Amino acid sequence: MTSTTTPRSYVITGAASGIGAATAALLRERGETVIGVDLKGTEVEADLSTPAGREAAAARAVELAGGSIDAVIACAGIAAPIALTVSVNYFGVTDFLEYLAPVLAKSPAPRAVVVSSMASLQANSPELVEALLSGDEPAAVEIGAALAAAGPASGYLNYPSSKRALSRWVRRECISERWAGAGIPLNAVAPGTVISPMTEKLLSTEEGRKMVDSSVPMPLNYHSDSIVLARLLAWLTSEENTHTTGQTIYADGGADATLRGDNIWD
Repeated sequence: MTSTTTPRSYVITGAASGIGAATAALLRERGETVIGVDLKGTEVEADLSTPAGREAAAARAVELAGGSIDAVIACAGIAAPIALTVSVNYFGVTDFLEYLAPVLAKSPAPRAVVVSSMASLQANSPELVEALLSGDEPAAVEIGAALAAAGPASGYLNYPSSKRALSRWVRRECISERWAGAGIPLNAVAPGTVISPMTEKLLSTEEGRKMVDSSVPMPLNYHSDSIVLARLLAWLTSEENTHTTGQTIYADGGADATLRGDNIWD
């Protein structure tokens, strides 16, 4: 539900393509104000892989929003088997949100949500996850680079590790004074396989689809379009969501239930 008086103001990272673009389009269709952030083609052009880029992007977003932001949706991310993945997927999300938290807190109905992944449940590097959660970006990048140097399979661990850490960060931070104390629900969504520019090539072959589906089985409605995630992100950041926080919501066609069953209560 949108505001009954004035449009809500949204900042969306990764807004130039995929889930971010679909979410920006959906909210604009609903009459909301959207400030997109991406490397190019958006209102704020910035590189979220660097500390300076994140700070500059946040400052510019606040400026364009006239100092008033109601919600932040962090969709920016990459899946490359390289150390850059941890900088973009983790620090490019958490640092950016922390910069904007004081501005969000001024909204009468502030909300924040990030895009994690089903990969958060996959094998990862515990050492890298802990480095990320400790906030030590140089150490995390060093570990990520070593994983990448060991080969593609090892390098891929950068991706699930970054998403596992991100979901854990949401869990830890959601009840803090900065977020819950300011009345800001903080959540994550974890897509299954989404049809997007990132997956298009892989899903174009039978071999690729079999490989993907063995890791992410989706018995309900199979692969999703970006709009499916956009609708969920829109609700989580709407005024209707007053109490859902700290959750990683698996919008995955049943993949999590298939792979983990009842184990989430162990």
